[in-house]
Amino acid sequence: MSAVRKAGLVGWGAIGRVVGTALARREVPGAELVCIVDNRPLGDAAPAPQVSFEEALERCDLIVEAAGQGVVREWGERVLASGTDLLVASTGALTDEELAKRLLNTGPGRVYFTGGAVGGLDLLQAVRAVGPLDEVRLTTTKLPSTLEQPWMDEELLSRLRTATGPVEVMAGTAREIPVKFPRSTNVAASVALAVGDLDAVQVRVVADPGAHRTRHVVEASGPLGAYRFEVAHLPDPDNPATSRVVPYAVLRSLAALAGRGGQIL
Repeated sequence: MSAVRKAGLVGWGAIGRVVGTALARREVPGAELVCIVDNRPLGDAAPAPQVSFEEALERCDLIVEAAGQGVVREWGERVLASGTDLLVASTGALTDEELAKRLLNTGPGRVYFTGGAVGGLDLLQAVRAVGPLDEVRLTTTKLPSTLEQPWMDEELLSRLRTATGPVEVMAGTAREIPVKFPRSTNVAASVALAVGDLDAVQVRVVADPGAHRTRHVVEASGPLGAYRFEVAHLPDPDNPATSRVVPYAVLRSLAALAGRGGQIL
């Protein structure tokens, strides 16, 4: 593997633009942006050549996914089988346990996951090594408009659109919720990935017209103690379903993969 990670970026949206611009400016020592993959012509907006996925695999030793769960499902195994490493931002795709198993078992490329909009996952992983956690709860609160989905009936849509305070939209496990909200609940899958059990994480999705910040509250207890993590992020102005912090979490993961010293691992 070369000393400098040759990164290909998939997706030029709210996350990809920040990540790609930082890479193009060489703000991540040990990593360079080699190419971009997107299903729209980017023209002069792209700071690196726009290529097909197949060509990206030939040029890169690391693919950074910033385009949604569908890319992970369609291309994840092919990336890894080609010998290219894969950094996944859309962890919600891992609610498909068969896909998750295949990604973890496919090589010689290696798959990595970014924590995205939530913290404390490293600690949950450490506690999990001692034994299963007794209880894990996640409450995600967002603006109602970011939670509207095609499967919702008129009654639920009306409740969201006329809400004057917090409204519970759905409750279930981390296996169920990300499937229903593919663009809004990657955090649920990330927590489940840290805990090691999709069914152990109980998730509540709350719509709140006063939620000027996207809030995630993780509560857990296990053999070594009890834990509570709460974050309140500003939404991305171009894509309010995504927190503005997410691309910077991706960049932190990239820095770790590129070997930057001083990283908390």
